[in-house]
Amino acid sequence: MTAPIPLEEAIEFAENPEPRCPCVLLLDISGSMHGAPIEALNEGLRTFRDNLCRDPLASRRVEVAIVTFNSEVRVEQDFVTVDRFEPPTLKAQGMTHMGAAIHKALDLVQARKAQYRASGIAYYRPWVFLITDGAPQGEPEGVVEDAARRIAEDEANKHVAFFAVGVENADMEKLATISTRAPVRLKGLNFVEMFVWLSASMQRVSQSQVGDQVALPPPGWSTV
Repeated sequence: MTAPIPLEEAIEFAENPEPRCPCVLLLDISGSMHGAPIEALNEGLRTFRDNLCRDPLASRRVEVAIVTFNSEVRVEQDFVTVDRFEPPTLKAQGMTHMGAAIHKALDLVQARKAQYRASGIAYYRPWVFLITDGAPQGEPEGVVEDAARRIAEDEANKHVAFFAVGVENADMEKLATISTRAPVRLKGLNFVEMFVWLSASMQRVSQSQVGDQVALPPPGWSTV
């Protein structure tokens, strides 16, 4: 039996019946991100919001959620359309519970898709965008392995598109065992450029027909 839709969501979907383009930003805020990296990440989030808000269609179709992880996993922002998104100011501390964070992000996507279906709202393939400067730390290896299996299954069934971005000293070999798509390394701390690319990609997707293959702009912010 499907759970009843909360009144606030029913009103939101009635006022804005546009197809949704959901994107979870899965952000490492462990201690190693302290200083310049976390400041650059916060600036990037503001750029992401500002760029998408300039596009009237994307601002009503793209939905953003933020899951952060260090020694705990936290939903900083549940799904909202970009026109209602207020980027948080993140602080860095603690370990890197990446596996649990991936599970939380995929759970959020699953729950949101159920809400879309219950409300008759069309949706694009959800994106999960992982940004980390390390490797999983402080949690059982089995949690990470289960998360990697889940990503592989969801990618194979086209339930989600999972992207992994390594910052500075990220363990790219470990990321390659977690993500089905080859992880990419951020050039320096080019978070703003990366989020400009992400917002441009989301705009292209949101202006397409649901189910279409969309050519994404080349990621000039990354290095192999």
